[in-house]
Amino acid sequence: MKHQPSPINVAKDYDAKRHAVNRALSKLFRAKPDELYEPARYILEGKGKRFRPMLVLFGAESISGSSKHAMPLALAVEVLHNFTLIHDDIMDKADLRHGRATVHKKWDIDTAILTGDVMHATAFELVLQTKSKNLQQILSLFAESVIRICDGQAYDKAFELRKDVSLDDYLMMISYKTGRLISASLELGGLAADASPEQAKRLRRIGELIGRAFQIQDDLLDIMAGEKSGKRLGGDLIEGKKTFLLLKALELTKGKDNALLKSIIKNKGIDPLRVMEVKAIYERCGVIEETQATIKRDFEKAKSLALKLPHQRGREQLIAFAELMMHREF
Repeated sequence: MKHQPSPINVAKDYDAKRHAVNRALSKLFRAKPDELYEPARYILEGKGKRFRPMLVLFGAESISGSSKHAMPLALAVEVLHNFTLIHDDIMDKADLRHGRATVHKKWDIDTAILTGDVMHATAFELVLQTKSKNLQQILSLFAESVIRICDGQAYDKAFELRKDVSLDDYLMMISYKTGRLISASLELGGLAADASPEQAKRLRRIGELIGRAFQIQDDLLDIMAGEKSGKRLGGDLIEGKKTFLLLKALELTKGKDNALLKSIIKNKGIDPLRVMEVKAIYERCGVIEETQATIKRDFEKAKSLALKLPHQRGREQLIAFAELMMHREF
């Protein structure tokens, strides 16, 4: 009798992988001096969902069915991601992240910068621990991803001062700042599992689609999920951030509604008491439904590409995990 594989339980598999990643992360940054390494331990102990290292592991399994050689890369992308958060929080003058004091507020800016620097170096050190014939390609991809993330952050800061940012500009920026590490995570996992050039390219494209959908969904959650997301309801509007919803709504509205949306950009924000007024505009012009349709369209494209990856159970796990990401409420 032919053995039947057990049903996919992606939530259970995600929890197991997340715990394994967290255990491995807890062993990092245990050296002295504490003044340098304690802040690194602190940020890694936060409420991160570990989506990026999960994509590394699921990416490897979609190619070969195994992620045993991909763990150093999973750790590397998570350490790198948290390094970017430390420096982003400094640039954004943020006091809190996931309800906890940011590193530069708990310590100071100098400590936060130095901690970010050592995390950046440690991420590359972890990459070099990868046992793969593709190590040079992996290292090159990782370095290129860091550059693209910096490009995205530079565009994001520049866009804060511009009043003429288009939807295409925004999509380009998030493809670098958010999407590049997500797409690289899948590709890195595939390369650790000896993916062919065609398979690696496919994983990259899947990651690009997931990454874009992930960020657009984050924009949507800001106005739809509110407190569930751990963020202030309409926080992006209050801070005057240019999001997919705001920029798309500007294309769809006229008259007073359009004037109010433009004022958010002109005045770099809006009174919290008017957030629900903006939400009503979004509902009237159909931008919420259009945003949801865009997220679904990107996910379906990613799913279609993933179905052509070589390892059946691995690709099914990847698709199920991507769907879990797309249905998050925070």
